[in-house]
Amino acid sequence: MSAVARRILPTRAPLPGTCEVWSTVSSTLSPSLPSPQPTDLDHLSAPHQTRAPRSAAEPDPRSGIRHLRHRNSAHHTGLHRARPAHRAARPLAVVVQAAVMASLVAGATAYIGLEHSVTVSVDGHAHHVHGFGRTVGAMLAQAGIPVGPHDTVWPSASSPVHDGETVLVRYGRPLRLTVDGRTSTVWTTAVSVSGALDQFGLRAEGAYVSVSRSMPIGRTGLAVTVRLPVPVTVLADGKRYVLSTSSPTVGGVLAQLGITLRAADTVSAPLSAAPSEGQVITVDRVHGRLVNVDQWIPYTTTRQPDPNVAAGTSRVEQAGALGLRILTYRDTLVNGHVTKHVLIGTNVSVQPTAQVIAYGTWRPVASISYVAQSSGGSGVSGLDWAGLAACESGGNPSAVNWSGPYYGLYQFLLGTWQSVGGSGLPNQASPAEQTYRAQLLYQRSGAGQWPVCGSRLYR
Repeated sequence: MSAVARRILPTRAPLPGTCEVWSTVSSTLSPSLPSPQPTDLDHLSAPHQTRAPRSAAEPDPRSGIRHLRHRNSAHHTGLHRARPAHRAARPLAVVVQAAVMASLVAGATAYIGLEHSVTVSVDGHAHHVHGFGRTVGAMLAQAGIPVGPHDTVWPSASSPVHDGETVLVRYGRPLRLTVDGRTSTVWTTAVSVSGALDQFGLRAEGAYVSVSRSMPIGRTGLAVTVRLPVPVTVLADGKRYVLSTSSPTVGGVLAQLGITLRAADTVSAPLSAAPSEGQVITVDRVHGRLVNVDQWIPYTTTRQPDPNVAAGTSRVEQAGALGLRILTYRDTLVNGHVTKHVLIGTNVSVQPTAQVIAYGTWRPVASISYVAQSSGGSGVSGLDWAGLAACESGGNPSAVNWSGPYYGLYQFLLGTWQSVGGSGLPNQASPAEQTYRAQLLYQRSGAGQWPVCGSRLYR
């Protein structure tokens, strides 16, 4: 290979097609090439050599030349006629060598022309790539940059490649995206959460994002929750709040408004639930209280016989008194209104006192009969002395009417009582004695002694 060819051909490995062309040209042309013959011009291209001094015995070449000049002229003429044949073959060899050199130069030029140098930007990182691919996809494959169905390449992988251009490669990343409670897996070529939100049109002001918007998204993907702002209404403490919120929970909406819940308070929606568009959230303030209520306990009434009281009459031996019971209730109030009233305990602070009524069992029949026999008057026993006693004192032998004063069953004046043999106070005597003294008074003075009730004796 000549020095010219060595300067033209690149030092890197030749393109396979170029190597095949060189082999074909060499094998085709080499049989026809003549073997190099020495000529009298060869010394022009041979390297310069210093001639050594000739010895005395060595014949001088120039003497031979002179000798040849004097040889037969016919032989001398033939020698000079053969030289044009050699000189005629040299232009053909030069032409062949020129054709080979042209092929080599053309192959090298084609080799160099097929190589491309491009810049490949992979997710923002630049790589300088050299290769012989005719398309963008072939260049990426030679550079070891794989491209999948979710990746983006610009220009497209089937586009022809141009030397010096820039190829953009964006790898796809799986994004588990939850928007307003609905979850789906999407693919994005964005390298950050902010870029992915822009890609999917989720850049609404005030939106809630579960991760930082500047967080990078790796090749393995990321899970992101987004809550777009929704209008809600909150009713609490007698106030109405209307707001647009991106809080992921109802509890977060209340916290956003500064509404603190007590242990017993209730909310119309679960605190962990996501608020929906147009939702009305109601907060009920619930508290309890203890209430004591006084309840009167009625007394009982008992009746018992009393032989000192005339039959058909009664008197109160012991007055009744009401007792007191305290009832304890637990009230539940919702927003100030009682919704539950539950009895939780009772306590009797005052026991009731039973009322005792004595009813009379005494009947004055035996005394009247005794009086009648002793007095000899048969008409006294037939009178209604019980009716007279009921009219005068209510049948109470201990009755006292302080207007007289009048005493006992028949309301004796003390002087009248003494006039018929009585002693002490009439109301302190037994009912039988009081009836006996009344019968004596009747025999002496008649029924006129009882101007209001005397007629009762004759019924």
